[in-house]
Amino acid sequence: MRTLLITGPGGSGRTTTAAATALTAAREGTRTLLLGTDRTDTLSPVLGDAATPHLTVRRVDPDTDFRTDLAALQDRAASALDLLGASRLDPEEIAPLPGAEELAVLRALRDAALPKPEEEAYDLVVVDLPPTPRALSLLALPEELRRYLRRLLPPERQAARALRPVLGRLAGVPMPAEWLYGTAARLDLELAAVEAVLADRDTVVRLVAEPGPSGADAVRAAALGLALRGLRVDALVATRVLPESEAGGWLAGPVAQQRKTLEEWQESYAVHPVTHLGRDPRGGDDLAALAVPGAGAEPGAVSWPVTDSAADDGVLVWHIPLPGARRDELDLIRRGDELVVTAGPFRRIVPLPSALRRCTVDGAALREGALRVRFRPDPELWPRTR
Repeated sequence: MRTLLITGPGGSGRTTTAAATALTAAREGTRTLLLGTDRTDTLSPVLGDAATPHLTVRRVDPDTDFRTDLAALQDRAASALDLLGASRLDPEEIAPLPGAEELAVLRALRDAALPKPEEEAYDLVVVDLPPTPRALSLLALPEELRRYLRRLLPPERQAARALRPVLGRLAGVPMPAEWLYGTAARLDLELAAVEAVLADRDTVVRLVAEPGPSGADAVRAAALGLALRGLRVDALVATRVLPESEAGGWLAGPVAQQRKTLEEWQESYAVHPVTHLGRDPRGGDDLAALAVPGAGAEPGAVSWPVTDSAADDGVLVWHIPLPGARRDELDLIRRGDELVVTAGPFRRIVPLPSALRRCTVDGAALREGALRVRFRPDPELWPRTR
């Protein structure tokens, strides 16, 4: 199964593009699920009366998911709540907390990509993600949350569960309850499943933007943030493109501006221009007139290769693709067996490949859209050769 994540700056037409993409794929015979993530139903007005046997539309319901999760948590922690004299929350008084919507989207993505045996399977899942800044934060959430869980509740401490009462008496402080570790383990498994979907070679991102200066800035920032997360852009849909026949009069300036941006984008992306219909697209006929492509070609894997130049230069080089990065916006910090990479407004903490953990950082350079970090083998840790 393939997963197509669609995002773009606010007002770029990403929901319309997601609906048109799913409709195109379904009419080509692909069993397609269109997943809406907006709290309000923005897909129904766009789709209108459009229908096809191979298309299923589903919207994330964060309110219901949050109430279900909290009710389950109260049941698991019932003994602790009773001991404290705490009263349980009723379903009607529960309102979602910040972050609940993002977790609901991630769960829906996991469930769609990894259906249960009794559930319908799809060939393609099209996800109408939030605008790019929120989408990038959402896509970073599984990895970041798993890292926090490992630091706060290390899995290896669970091995001492039988000793917790003794340790608690010796230390004089209460030890974490069993249900806390159990909850953390379940959450870690759920997040790992989402991470696996995002890291799968059949998962790609399709960017949507209106050609122009602001659209170009948004695409550069989005591509940089996605690359830092190891996600691949399969295409760039340029929306509301004015026809060249309208290049006269006051439209000459906007048409020329769009043409210039499109030419720049075509140097780096598979660009699909979508002509401005002169109205907001509504219904199957309008969506078909946009001629948005379906799933596209088979995606390729994203790699961060390590090249061995030890024989010539005495270093190993880690190549991290960062298209659109600028030298003055880059920062690197070695932290144990991790590397903290900052690129513009984005930051990611990545574990070092095993070979590089026995090396020291020898420098870095940004060349041809890739950050090349040099590592020199530490003679105290590297195997000695005769």
